[in-house]
Amino acid sequence: MKANDIKTVAIIGAGDMGHGIAEICALAGLNVNLYDIKAEFVQRGTQKIKASLEKMVAKQKMAAEAMSQAMARIKGFTVLAEAVKNADFMIEAAPEILDLKLKIFREADTAAPAQAILASNTSNMSISKMGAATKRADKVVGLHFFNPVMMMALAEVIKGAGTSEETMKTTYELVGRLKNFRGPMVPVRVEKDRPGFIFNRLGAPIGLYMAELYERKMVEPEAVDAKIRSIGAPMGPYEIMDFTGLDVNLHGSAYFAETLSPDFTPRNWMKKLVEAGQLGKKTNQGIYAWPDGNRPAIDMKKADPNFDVADIICLQVNEGTKLLEEGVTASAAEIDKAMVNGGGSPFGPFALAKGMGWAAVAQRCEAISKRLGIKWFMPTQTLKKGDIKLD
Repeated sequence: MKANDIKTVAIIGAGDMGHGIAEICALAGLNVNLYDIKAEFVQRGTQKIKASLEKMVAKQKMAAEAMSQAMARIKGFTVLAEAVKNADFMIEAAPEILDLKLKIFREADTAAPAQAILASNTSNMSISKMGAATKRADKVVGLHFFNPVMMMALAEVIKGAGTSEETMKTTYELVGRLKNFRGPMVPVRVEKDRPGFIFNRLGAPIGLYMAELYERKMVEPEAVDAKIRSIGAPMGPYEIMDFTGLDVNLHGSAYFAETLSPDFTPRNWMKKLVEAGQLGKKTNQGIYAWPDGNRPAIDMKKADPNFDVADIICLQVNEGTKLLEEGVTASAAEIDKAMVNGGGSPFGPFALAKGMGWAAVAQRCEAISKRLGIKWFMPTQTLKKGDIKLD
């Protein structure tokens, strides 16, 4: 099947990610079957899509007729089999619970047309396991969008153990048909199904680093975030944790602890906040207060002059070399492409660190590792040898 043959997409889950994916698909002229377990969830997701498009019409960035046409392409469902029975392509956007995802893939495999591709929007979990839960592993693929979908360009196309090259190409080309408010979506191929894929995998050591520094009371979140924002980043690492949800970060850390290294075991401060129901933006309180869901007021005057942003870049480069060694991607440039389009930085970590010299980057990673007693930060052989090409 070619990307142009895809006419109807089933979105499984109408939450923040699901309705965002549904929105860009509808805007691309695709028919969208939006499913969730309750009608009220489907309705809420549909209303959020409408509100998003209404803002664009109000800003004169979209014609009212185009909005009406996009909304008319979206149909709601509360029976999964009904949502997928005429779909050419499914995108699962359910909560990050593997057993739930496996159940969805089994049901979809039974009900969807034989030629339909079944994709997961998971940010971490095994595409290979989802494929193995079906009788069409060759047509199961990862398609990982980023939140908020209407603003973030990156979409990772992930190859599971059984995913065919045809499925990879079709999915990659489908992403090429999609646009959000900022322009065309940017697909990046992930050649091997490894925890975190590319973008979140490079974020993993940063989350670990920031969590450990806060655990040891070596930094103040506001001071770090102010420093990061002072160099042009839209958000600092602690605000990002709150924005995505501390519960999501906790589960992600636990998953990395299980699949990568015990070093990622969630820190106590995060456990306590999650246990108290202080999850960040979605509960109006986390590391910061989010009044009515609005962004916290970061005092830029409090920027920590001693926090060295280069440490973050070096840890990301080191993690990137692990992806190269594991065969997740063959190109440092492709990693930079993912980081630029997923995080909003004008340059990726390899491009930023190249001027430091790879030996200096390796030395810095080793120093951080020894200072904090975290083995995961030790430099790879690839980094120590400087065997990195950006072409």
